[in-house]
Amino acid sequence: MGRLVRFSSPRAAEVVDFDEPSVENGEVRLETLFSGISAGTELTAYRGSNPYLSNEWDAARRLFVPGESTHAYPLDAWGYEEVGRVVEIGAGVDPDLEGALVWGTWGHRSSIVRPAQWVRERIMPEGLDPILGIFAKIGAIALNAVLDADIHVGETAVVFGAGVPGQIVAQLARLNGARVICVDLVRERRQLAETLGASLALDPTAVDVAERVRALTDNRGADVVIEMSGSYHALNEAIRTAAYSSRVVAAGFFQGPATAIRLGEEFHHNRVSVVGSQISGVAPALQHRWNELRMSTTALELARDGKLDLQSLITHTMPAENAPSAFEMLDTSPQAALQVVLDYRSRA
Repeated sequence: MGRLVRFSSPRAAEVVDFDEPSVENGEVRLETLFSGISAGTELTAYRGSNPYLSNEWDAARRLFVPGESTHAYPLDAWGYEEVGRVVEIGAGVDPDLEGALVWGTWGHRSSIVRPAQWVRERIMPEGLDPILGIFAKIGAIALNAVLDADIHVGETAVVFGAGVPGQIVAQLARLNGARVICVDLVRERRQLAETLGASLALDPTAVDVAERVRALTDNRGADVVIEMSGSYHALNEAIRTAAYSSRVVAAGFFQGPATAIRLGEEFHHNRVSVVGSQISGVAPALQHRWNELRMSTTALELARDGKLDLQSLITHTMPAENAPSAFEMLDTSPQAALQVVLDYRSRA
């Protein structure tokens, strides 16, 4: 028997048993070492606000439509930040895979069976701490936003939201040659952003961000703004902060109807472009070279090479059996943690 995290109803998480499938030809079994909790996407499922729970996603037309919801409670093994070790191989699989460390997406569960080819493409970079494998997909999400931002050397990039994806975006934007300014409500997150290389971190309750950025840029405004918080108020401020005829990348997961978006003001008068960024696709001009697998691999290789600090983003590591309390903490006290990691090794 294995163990997985189940959302039985809104704001109710538990750890339950599940039957582990057998390993067939061409497959391997991965034993999970760590899984990371996404404090954005996963909390929408935990809280019950995720649009897949109230609408049907029509994949062919790429529309949410009324009808049966795509997902319903109980939700088993929700999550996308995992790393594990190959502990069993099926017939026809090269024995060199046994024992390999692998990153991927299989949710909060103690084990998973996956095709050997899928696993081979996701072997951890040699020399990288295994726990950092949990950042593969969130690293891809952040890198996708930076690719959509089209940042150039010498530009000023403002990042709204200094949670895990925002911290990674800020570091990647700096690697692209930008001066980076972070905006967040939480003091500790602002301090971390500056420690990791941001030129400045602003508290939006203490300063008018748009005015401060213009004061720092000869009244131009930000060359590009990346919104990672999923706050409509922050999106409106991101639009106010952007320079004339420049770009706002909206990569946060917004919930519910839009509020506080004043489209008749700076958006209209400054010809601001708002670009949606989501991991299901890459900018058309880059699709012949970039995909999610390359973005994830790139993020982990940058961490291995010391160019991207992911270790500093981990604030809590706890046994996987404590997952219910971890979700409760992230839901009720989001300022108390940044990246929470579940550790499955105690079951070994």
